[in-house]
Amino acid sequence: MRVASRRTAEYEGGASFSWWVALAVALLFASMLFGVQAHSEAAGHLARIKDIATIEGIRDNQLVGYGLVVGLRGTGDSSQTVFPAQTLISVLERMGITVPQTGANSASNMQVKNMAAVFVVATLPPFSRPGYKVDITVSSAGDARSLEGGILLMTPLYGPDGQIYAQAQGSLVLGGYMATGGGNTKLLNHPTTGRVPGGALVERAVPFELKQMRVISVVLNDADFHTAERMGASIDKTLGAKRSRVIDSRRVEVTPMPDEEMASLLDKVEGVEVDVFPRARVVVNERTGTVVIGGTVRLQPVSILHGGLSVNVISVNEVSQPNPGSTGTTQVVQQTTVQATDKPVNRIDLKEGATVEDLVQELQRTGAGARDVISILQAMKEAGALEADLEVL
Repeated sequence: MRVASRRTAEYEGGASFSWWVALAVALLFASMLFGVQAHSEAAGHLARIKDIATIEGIRDNQLVGYGLVVGLRGTGDSSQTVFPAQTLISVLERMGITVPQTGANSASNMQVKNMAAVFVVATLPPFSRPGYKVDITVSSAGDARSLEGGILLMTPLYGPDGQIYAQAQGSLVLGGYMATGGGNTKLLNHPTTGRVPGGALVERAVPFELKQMRVISVVLNDADFHTAERMGASIDKTLGAKRSRVIDSRRVEVTPMPDEEMASLLDKVEGVEVDVFPRARVVVNERTGTVVIGGTVRLQPVSILHGGLSVNVISVNEVSQPNPGSTGTTQVVQQTTVQATDKPVNRIDLKEGATVEDLVQELQRTGAGARDVISILQAMKEAGALEADLEVL
């Protein structure tokens, strides 16, 4: 009996020791897993500076102009639009052709349906020199039905300072069409807007010299103090010295060395990889019903009850005929029927740790439409269950 009790005590002591070892191993594994997950969340993702920021002063410039598109097949502006005819008269006068002001062929009696007044827009890239070609976009300014087959006449493009920076001309390329026949019309996309690839020639360069820059200002596309600090540290590590200074959540300044080539320094700065920490954002477009949810969006525990009440009012006009031989008259009587349907309430429970994928799956399960999803997201934001910026387009 004494030997048996000793063996039992030894067995219980060994089982207790094994249990403590298993618990320690489990805690160590959990701490390692939590550390890896925390490190993964803190690391963000790597991106080059040229993809997430711009250099202050090196920018595009917008150009705009007004011109005429000719060669249309009867789909141009009508006579009710006055300014295309006035533009045509000015163009003809510059070419030595005089249009009489009175008579059958006067300007007031012009019926030109093969032309359309248009606005031309273009973007002038930085460091563009005279002779450089840029793409242009042409859009109708009047009541033209289609610009298909049209040619843009030479049009000056102006900058914000009123100076001419480019001249545009060329054949239009449309992404749609309009076909009419027998009173029927088939329309695809927008035939009143077209493009001319390389249709503008730069005539004036925007004055900007790299050697005039005393400090390089790197401006983040999305303001974030954490990303700005990481960007400054990464720039210093790449350049091998403390040469950057974080001004605010969007701007970091880099000081060049004396007699340092600015282009070489910009090449090094734009190629630096930075840990980016994007803001959680949900973008919804109520016009198209589009919802875009970022992967960094976090959800808090929430319970959603969603239902719908639809009311249909149907009006039918019925004709009431009088009896034969009576003195009554035929009357039109409107019969109105009201139908109300109350949909059952759908419930969605999101527990702690739920992801965006869980929310999407639950919404699909309940058959929620795009408009319902937008309403639910707005309500979740107000309730504090959606940790993200909700942007409505």
